[in-house]
Amino acid sequence: MNKPRTFPGSPSVSIMGIPINYSTWEELIRKIDDWVEDKAPRYICICNVHSVVTASDHAALKAALVNSDLNTPDGGPLASYISKVMDIKQERLNGPDLMLRYTRQSSNPARRVYLYGATEKCLELLSARLRAENSLLDIVGSYSPPYRVLSESEKKEIIDRINSTEPEIVWVGLGCPKQEIWMHENSASINAVLIGVGAAFDYHAGLIHRAPEWMQRNNLEWLHRLWSEPRRLWRRYLYTNSRYLLWLFINKLRG
Repeated sequence: MNKPRTFPGSPSVSIMGIPINYSTWEELIRKIDDWVEDKAPRYICICNVHSVVTASDHAALKAALVNSDLNTPDGGPLASYISKVMDIKQERLNGPDLMLRYTRQSSNPARRVYLYGATEKCLELLSARLRAENSLLDIVGSYSPPYRVLSESEKKEIIDRINSTEPEIVWVGLGCPKQEIWMHENSASINAVLIGVGAAFDYHAGLIHRAPEWMQRNNLEWLHRLWSEPRRLWRRYLYTNSRYLLWLFINKLRG
């Protein structure tokens, strides 16, 4: 049977060997604020079935998730599992909602944030959306990295570029597993809280449409994404969902 594992102040449950933290939205936002005030490097991963299953076969992703400061239950199945195991009502703490909630509800509305990932067009539209949510928000910089393997000198240049703006939060939109690995490799070099939110960049820029709210509430957002991009996602969902259901079955047999 799964044994709860605890980070300091951040209770978690192990799902397929990955610690998934549970909390309320209010606790999560307060924790991020506390970490920003600490001025120490930290990073947060937003996890779903795809990421925890992929970590089973991907050593770099597993290392990133196991060593992160916090892993939130983005996917409905993970939130439901935590609710059952811990006998609590655990909401989905997903990337798109976290990005907007934190922008609106941080204890300091003038947070210094940096946007890393996506395309130049997306970053421009995203910046406008975030400023519309909070006119005091200080977007100190953004960068769309090349879609290729970077040289060591390029990697250092990017880190120097980010640090030169002195951000408090770095929102990372590279997609899984790239964003988790990037945060794991670079967190110690950036004095900010890094948060990987994946498709949130495209959602809030208006380039991709999210599932209707009723689908989000009923843990069907994955179905909307599959319907929107069947050729790209059907193999992924078939493989990862099957692996997760098998893990649940075996875990139940073990008691």
